[in-house]
Amino acid sequence: MSQIDKKAIRQQFQRHERDTGSSEVQIAVLSKEIEMLTEHLKANKKDHSSRYGLIRKVNTRRSLLDYIKREDEALYQKILKDLSLRR
Repeated sequence: MSQIDKKAIRQQFQRHERDTGSSEVQIAVLSKEIEMLTEHLKANKKDHSSRYGLIRKVNTRRSLLDYIKREDEALYQKILKDLSLRR
């Protein structure tokens, strides 16, 4: 699997210059990883360990999105729109 450009994703979603771990950045990176794993699993249907990893990433992203929704509804809507997530 190819590497994702986490630096570019961070720059797009970070709150300030040195922000690498805010919820928005984590959600954006997880979304890209989920996208890549989904493509991988379309070609490799029997790769169950990757499927398990995908499920864990989806659950983690879901938890972070729920947290942001609780804390800041406007930011939550912005993230959904920017990442083209359905909810």
